[in-house]
Amino acid sequence: MVLDTLTQRAEAVRSFNRYYTRQIGVLHEHLLESEFSLTEVRILYELAHRQGLTSSDLCQELGLNAGYVSRVISGFEKKGLVGKSRSPNDARAIQLNLTEQGRKVFEPLNQASRKEVSAMLARLPELRQAQLLDAMARIRALLDPTEKSYVLRDPYPGDLGYVIHRQALLYAQEFGWNNEYEALVAEIVSKFVREFKPARERCWIAEKDGKVVGSVFIVEQDAATAKLRLLYVDPAARGLGIGSRLVDECLRFARQAGYARMVLWTNSVLTDARRIYDRAGFALVEEETHHSFGKDLVGQVFARDL
Repeated sequence: MVLDTLTQRAEAVRSFNRYYTRQIGVLHEHLLESEFSLTEVRILYELAHRQGLTSSDLCQELGLNAGYVSRVISGFEKKGLVGKSRSPNDARAIQLNLTEQGRKVFEPLNQASRKEVSAMLARLPELRQAQLLDAMARIRALLDPTEKSYVLRDPYPGDLGYVIHRQALLYAQEFGWNNEYEALVAEIVSKFVREFKPARERCWIAEKDGKVVGSVFIVEQDAATAKLRLLYVDPAARGLGIGSRLVDECLRFARQAGYARMVLWTNSVLTDARRIYDRAGFALVEEETHHSFGKDLVGQVFARDL
């Protein structure tokens, strides 16, 4: 029998699905050597990461049958993993939440899943890891054009040069800054590479659809103070929350690294960045006029305790 083109493509997708489910162990009766199925772990994951979910929310989010979800939740309740409460916004709605026991049960599963995927990735060289993540992001974008997926990752060779180029170009286009700013960015990035302290400093690259769309650096100012530097998000990727996510990652890393305070320097014309800093809890502590990058500017120092 000769298959038509669409059927052939469907078979290719099914073949890939069978291959990938073997790779991630979905065909095992119980996921991650636990008593739970893949779907049960997915439900636990959603409840662990999102507040105020109802059974209807889970059905819609995971594409599950209402009766099946009800049976799973009932089983979780009997094991003391899930509790129920009335929604403060709608008395008719019953919200689900993980109990303390539920979180104790879920966390080892979450760590085991991360360990398994990390082991799968570790078998690949850095370049192929990047290609795999690019391909995954591309699949999501093709299947759902409204998908706002992006990844944050460490820089690959060539990324830092691109960050210098992109920031210099963007600020020239948006604010008319001259190549003095490009020189400043190059100096900051060069120092970061030459004097890099792995336990105290970090760079994140934001990537969407295989393209670099943003970045941020965290560097050591002194033993107690971290400095956030060179935050930017490409105009094509703004509105996705990437800037706020980059700042959140800086704050999380700085706390883990043992810093007590974080500071940053910006200019008043960068209003989008200032809104991100305000939401992240930074406060203006110093302000000074200066002439730089071919413009009269107002430099600002923001800070916050960690």
